[in-house]
Amino acid sequence: MSVDERRAYARRLAAESIAEGDPTGWFERLYVAAQRGEAVVPWADLEPNPLLRAWARPGSGRALVVGCGLGDDAEHLAGLGYDVTAFDVAESAVARAGDRFPGSRVHYRAADLLVPPPEWRRAFDLVVESYTVQVLRAEARERAIANTADLVAPGGTLLVIARARDEADDPGRMPWPLTRTEIASFGLPAGRIEDLYDDENPPVRRWRAEFRRPAAS
Repeated sequence: MSVDERRAYARRLAAESIAEGDPTGWFERLYVAAQRGEAVVPWADLEPNPLLRAWARPGSGRALVVGCGLGDDAEHLAGLGYDVTAFDVAESAVARAGDRFPGSRVHYRAADLLVPPPEWRRAFDLVVESYTVQVLRAEARERAIANTADLVAPGGTLLVIARARDEADDPGRMPWPLTRTEIASFGLPAGRIEDLYDDENPPVRRWRAEFRRPAAS
């Protein structure tokens, strides 16, 4: 099976799961299939996201990585000094991240962004959401956006990285790029919203958006 065929398999899993009314159930099936060599996880590059790496600086405080996948972004932030919690809805992804980084300081756990643990509400000084919202649609996307913003502590920062499109553009196939309206809907004051192209071949248009919750919020 070619790489294109395995990527198509991921899209088929997503379509089937969404049609069944389960917007996130396909993640576990995808990671299990990838472990068997029957699929690829399109966003799992086994290295930190370059747009995160260029943005992040040494810091401290509690950080949360949304949809952590195989752990590379979480490990990068931990290496910069953050106390990192990282979660994914796919238990297989969380288990593999733990296997890849034995002895890690990152707190890995399985959790669902659509129903996050209540104790996480406004609990993190830095929240990183990279490529998770863009693989959700409709009401699930709206809930994910609202829940992500609600994880940010007063005075905390939210970083969102996602594919970008104009309002009138066809969203095409999964992953479905976000519009500027959707980026703005995270509902926190925006420090900077960058509309840029990455270094892929061919380049892909991305948002890198930084938000901050007011300290008194």
